Amino acid sequence: MDVHIGESATEEEASAIASALSEHTDDDEIRVFVGDSDEPLLVRDVNLTAPIDDDLGPTDRERRLREEIADIEAGGPQKYKDRLSEQDKLFVRDRLDLWFGEDGIAFEDGKFAAFDDWHENAPEADGDASRTPGDGLLTGAADFEGRDVHWMANDFTVKAGSMAGRGVEKFLRMQQRALKTGQPVLYLMDSSGGRIDQQTGFFANREGIGKYYYNHSMLSGRVPQICVLYGPCIAGAAYTPVFADFTIMVEGMSAMAIASPRMVQMVTGEDIDMQELGGPQVHAEHSGSADLVAKDEEHARELVAQLITYLPDNSDESPPMAESKPPRKPPKGIDSVVPEAPNEPYDMERVIERVVDHGSYFELKPDYGKEIITAFGRVDGRPVGIVANQPDERAGAIFPDAADKAADFVWTCDAYDIPLLYLCDTPGFMAGSGVEKDGILEKGKKMIYATSEATVPKQSVIVRKAYGAGIYAMSGPAYDPESVIGLPAGEIGIMGPEAAINAVYANRLADIDDPQERAELEQQLREEYREDIDIHRMASEVVIDEIIPPSELRGELAARFEFYEGVEKDRPSKKHGTVF
Repeated sequence: MDVHIGESATEEEASAIASALSEHTDDDEIRVFVGDSDEPLLVRDVNLTAPIDDDLGPTDRERRLREEIADIEAGGPQKYKDRLSEQDKLFVRDRLDLWFGEDGIAFEDGKFAAFDDWHENAPEADGDASRTPGDGLLTGAADFEGRDVHWMANDFTVKAGSMAGRGVEKFLRMQQRALKTGQPVLYLMDSSGGRIDQQTGFFANREGIGKYYYNHSMLSGRVPQICVLYGPCIAGAAYTPVFADFTIMVEGMSAMAIASPRMVQMVTGEDIDMQELGGPQVHAEHSGSADLVAKDEEHARELVAQLITYLPDNSDESPPMAESKPPRKPPKGIDSVVPEAPNEPYDMERVIERVVDHGSYFELKPDYGKEIITAFGRVDGRPVGIVANQPDERAGAIFPDAADKAADFVWTCDAYDIPLLYLCDTPGFMAGSGVEKDGILEKGKKMIYATSEATVPKQSVIVRKAYGAGIYAMSGPAYDPESVIGLPAGEIGIMGPEAAINAVYANRLADIDDPQERAELEQQLREEYREDIDIHRMASEVVIDEIIPPSELRGELAARFEFYEGVEKDRPSKKHGTVF
């Protein structure tokens, strides 16, 4: 910086001017010229190290603000905080520290929500009002495992985490911002529902609590929504976990239900506690609403940290690749794992562990619809969604719950551009009066629809039997897979040999009086039938693309998923399908 001063200025005055200016310039030196001189009288180096110390500091006004913030962050009444330890629950801000660390939260929004309703410094506060800091809801943005996320968390010390007008507004804003940013959303739920005594401020409004679920619907398939339940989640609040893409319940503390036990008793006369009504066991084993059950708060975080590694930030991005790892067990053992006899049980996970990268297998809904496995895994570092029949459970027959579970999983994978791997070994959809009452046709339709509509790369492997409409649901040749690969034990047919021969030749066999003769003919007919459905016949007629040695399955899948990575599929122009 060049400064020109009058001819009569002394060197002392020039020095004072340079010192004063040094605090207000980004130049590295100040040159002071006197009069018309071409040579500076004084050159002053400027210390550019910031910040420049001065005698200014926080005022009482800022100190009061910091005290108010600290008061807000203390949460609800102390007596309710004291009760958290009895329930093995963390205070909400301690929970946020667990999730994001001390420096992980980028910012928080709406900390002063409802401030005027309770704080002693608020001009309109009622001195007898109960503490409602933040209106019982925290929202903001954070870094989670290297990913930018939006988050919300209920403060259970504030009226049992219940929702009211200002908290609802914060929730809605967080969702709307997620739509703009395209970043995932974490819902850390611990809410007893809406505050009934304040419902006129948020229940039926256009921008009230009902808008939650409109926004959930808009976010669905756009960004991953992950919900963790830490307590009883009742009534309208319980829809957030079921609207989320993935829901984790914490054992011993979480529950969700459309109504509280007290309300249930009033309406139905049923005397039931919260865990029996809607605890983790109910939703993990019976309703299918819980994807995973965590042992404790730390475990819940660990599960989500694993889960998010398979997911992109939004539907415009691809899921993140990882370093390739060899499988837990060598692929050469696959053929030994799969029995030749089509009805002999075995654990399909023993096949999967020889195909996917070690440590990458991540099963969802393991206790619901056990006849089908739905899981994430990686093949040569690439995330894939696995839909696999489980012959260890009811021979791998597809029951209504399993079909529903698979359909939801396929739909989710397709939304987030996660390729699909089908491992088929099923006698088909289950038959009988029980499954008809449970909607086997409706649920089966839903699974077939999801498979048909999926536009991500699909690889279908006929591990052993593929009977009936099971081959349709498992992305068989007619369902636009990129490849259908057969293993040597594979069979594709309307039904298995035993059932087929019984259906076609029952009368002929019944007419034979000699048991030995009847058995020999029956065996002969079965063998003839088996030749028609054998995997070699399917390959010969180009029904399937290839038969491969089982020990080469992992390498074959890795090559095919890589090759078809950018495949694009067109669907008919329409608003949407009618199957759901």
